[in-house]
Amino acid sequence: IPRMQQQQRRMFTAALLALIFFMATLSTTEAGKKEKPEKKAKKSDCGEWQWSVCVPTSGDCGLGTREGTRSGAECKQTTKTQKCKIPCNWKKQFGAECKYQFQAWGECDLNTALKTRTGNLKRALHNADCQKTVTISKPCGKLTKPKPQGKF
Repeated sequence: IPRMQQQQRRMFTAALLALIFFMATLSTTEAGKKEKPEKKAKKSDCGEWQWSVCVPTSGDCGLGTREGTRSGAECKQTTKTQKCKIPCNWKKQFGAECKYQFQAWGECDLNTALKTRTGNLKRALHNADCQKTVTISKPCGKLTKPKPQGKF
């Protein structure tokens, strides 16, 4: 008889532990559900940030700033300024916010002494208005002439 009582005690203890675990899980889940709608309500009031183009501090490239705005009556921050940089190289002709995936340089055109390559738009940053495809050219550089064989 003591063996049956021991087994019953174990089953009762296991059932009690399972019940406590279940109730703890349920109350945690309920608490989590109650908090989430309040957070969503606060977030949904604020609109997405809309950014202006990067405006250089001086000249037409280098360090500058861009302005960000968003809507929302109960939104804490509706405007902010962000530092930005416009590269001072050939890419500025397409806009610093336009990122392209370029193909390899083509063969040198002997008539123009230029070689070209095409770039497809990879990403437009901060709502920039970018061309879908661009073509760039550059001088071929020194044309390699065959070196004379033998010693001088």
